[in-house]
Amino acid sequence: MTVRLLAFTQKGMELARRLAAELSGEAARCGEGCTLDAWTADAFANADALVYVGAAGIAVRAVAPYAGNKASDPAVVAVDECGRFAVPLLSGHLGGANRLARRIGAVCGALPVITTATDANGAFAVDEWAVRQGCCVLDVPRIKRVSAKILAGGTAVLRSPWPVAGTPPAGVAADGGAFDFELTVHSADAGALRLVPRIAVLGVGCRRGIGQQAMEEAFAALLAQSGLCAEAFYKVCSIDLKRDEPGLRAFCAAHGFAFETFSAAQLAAVEGRFSSSGFVQSVTGVDNVCERAALRNAETLLVKKTARSGVTVAAAAEHWEVRFA
Repeated sequence: MTVRLLAFTQKGMELARRLAAELSGEAARCGEGCTLDAWTADAFANADALVYVGAAGIAVRAVAPYAGNKASDPAVVAVDECGRFAVPLLSGHLGGANRLARRIGAVCGALPVITTATDANGAFAVDEWAVRQGCCVLDVPRIKRVSAKILAGGTAVLRSPWPVAGTPPAGVAADGGAFDFELTVHSADAGALRLVPRIAVLGVGCRRGIGQQAMEEAFAALLAQSGLCAEAFYKVCSIDLKRDEPGLRAFCAAHGFAFETFSAAQLAAVEGRFSSSGFVQSVTGVDNVCERAALRNAETLLVKKTARSGVTVAAAAEHWEVRFA
């Protein structure tokens, strides 16, 4: 989490520096090289969390023009300059403002003032749980439906293709049948809240000089063919011969994907049955790039090699475990 802190007085700046040191953040003082509006605009666009060391009202007015929705807003927390209270203002669950307020409390003794309904009632918060599981939350408005059911004394049912470890908390069941939220890497919409673990790896082989647009088209075709969610992917893997391909790197940057490459020997050592090509073998030193690269550090091949406009792609899923604490 990239944390930026803004203080307004010398006393507040001392606390901001202390918090920055503990949170690996960056502290600034309003009026010393920055203004409130300029700092907020930049931090809102580029940081994961904003901490205002001062009055909550200042923070509210500062972020109001930029607040969009809970799925995309960064965490915003206000801390008084005496370090007595830490108040999450935006993105308490998905953005992690509640967790950040608790971390701030652990550092300076501030009381976290948590106002989200599930937390106030000691109930299960599905969006916060999803973040802890490393999931992307689709259908964000449906969070309210799951939480309302639990807060009203009902039971929200989880559907998961993965075994779920631990005991479900009060108000939650994982026993099949009709379900209210599900864990999935597929785009099919059954009307429930979808939580997508980011465990999919895209394996790529391509001709030299391939452009970003060709990569985009190949990825889109794979998604359409397989029904996988784009949100399930977090990494692209290929052979080291492709580590400096501009189009491939631009594609990864556009999607926020990590990019990892392997030698021909490393790919050849991957076990399994793959779509073999003598031409690819002669050029790269290994009979298949995309499937082997996808599966190099993954567990299950989801989509075998597909070719489009000089690009071959395949998809694999890494090992993943889901649990209730």
